[in-house]
Amino acid sequence: MMTSHAEIAKQLFFKGYNCAQSVFCAFTDVTGYDLDTSARMSSSFGGGLGRLRETCGVVSAAALVLGIAKGYDDPADYEAKKQHYALVREFTERFKSKHASINCREMLVMAGLQPSVGGEPEPRSEEFYRKRPCPQLVYDAALILDELLQNGIE
Repeated sequence: MMTSHAEIAKQLFFKGYNCAQSVFCAFTDVTGYDLDTSARMSSSFGGGLGRLRETCGVVSAAALVLGIAKGYDDPADYEAKKQHYALVREFTERFKSKHASINCREMLVMAGLQPSVGGEPEPRSEEFYRKRPCPQLVYDAALILDELLQNGIE
């Protein structure tokens, strides 16, 4: 039985990859990039863009996957641009319907945490994983991404 992208993403997060890397690296079969390249490409988006706690890294990673899989490359193709942006907005709406936000800081606060901005990444420990919503965010982002890649906008 094939492991789902959502399960792979969650496993990657528990291995120590950041939230964006976990989602983007789970889709190497879709993007065509190997794991190392995928990890480097998405590494900057963790912690809401370099721990700035802005747009959640899972959302940024999903947008990267959508761009590679369903993006446009002709700047004059207005229709393709319009369809692609609609797909990205659909992802964010589905994600927000589950988690009320796409903002890293807001989701951490809703989970009862007081997130720091900037600074050093926290060491990964049982306590880190237990208190954070990130494993579920990673899982849900990959699940929604799969739905959109398979079915598009309904």
